[in-house]
Amino acid sequence: MTTTPHSAIIIDGVALSQKLRSEVSARVQALRARGITPGLAVILVGDSPASQVYVRNKVKGCQDCGFHSVLEKYDASLTETELLARIDALNHDPAIHGILVQLPVPKHIDATKVIEAISPQKDVDGFHVASAGALMTGLPGFLPCTPYGCMKMLESINYDLRGKHAVVIGRSNIVGKPMALMLLQKNATVTICHSATPDLKLFTQMADVIVAAVGKRNVLTADMVKPGAVVLDVGMNRNEEGKLCGDVDFEGVRQVASAITPVPGGVGPMTITMLLVNTLEAAERAENSQP
Repeated sequence: MTTTPHSAIIIDGVALSQKLRSEVSARVQALRARGITPGLAVILVGDSPASQVYVRNKVKGCQDCGFHSVLEKYDASLTETELLARIDALNHDPAIHGILVQLPVPKHIDATKVIEAISPQKDVDGFHVASAGALMTGLPGFLPCTPYGCMKMLESINYDLRGKHAVVIGRSNIVGKPMALMLLQKNATVTICHSATPDLKLFTQMADVIVAAVGKRNVLTADMVKPGAVVLDVGMNRNEEGKLCGDVDFEGVRQVASAITPVPGGVGPMTITMLLVNTLEAAERAENSQP
């Protein structure tokens, strides 16, 4: 966490990730000493360059923490039936505790069917309807990794959400909706804004916490932020020079906010770290459910 004169604390996702991963490694060693190695299977269909980078980072994260990881790559011509059969086999494989199918999948494959085919006990992405239902009703389940990482970042600056007004920009099943529910669980008052919200600025100016998750550059600028607000940037975009940037005008907003996440080096590393946490928890739960 660093700060410069008259500007926000930068919440360093890389440093926080390293701290959490060292805790994960220690728990993995303890499990391995009892004869269980947490296992993650990652399936990639097609050859999207962005997906290949994500998958490589996920597998590397597993290896660094002492997990057993399996990467299965298939041509884009793989049929839906073949993919579902592969998921079913992994559901029954006791060495695999987490299954992740990298999205998006090719158009001829129904992503919803794929997500629902994964056993809820192995749904370490937290996308299954059973996981979503558990989050909605406050039952234990797997939390989607990106919003889970955002919550850990707020925790890292000891931010108390009780009674605060949080605005989430974006309503996806992967980030926006679960983010809103997690903030609600911590007693924040939550507003969800999206493409049909007529006056975004009206809501963001009232917010103590803003999470931007729409995949659109500069959706949040300094004039839209209340002084002292905390801003989490989930966006992954490229600017004219091809550099990675988020949804937030970082240089402008950091002059107004009290804390902000950078892109890159903010929420991104946390997403993979929380995937490791979920996989570890899946292994620990599997151990506890053994007869």
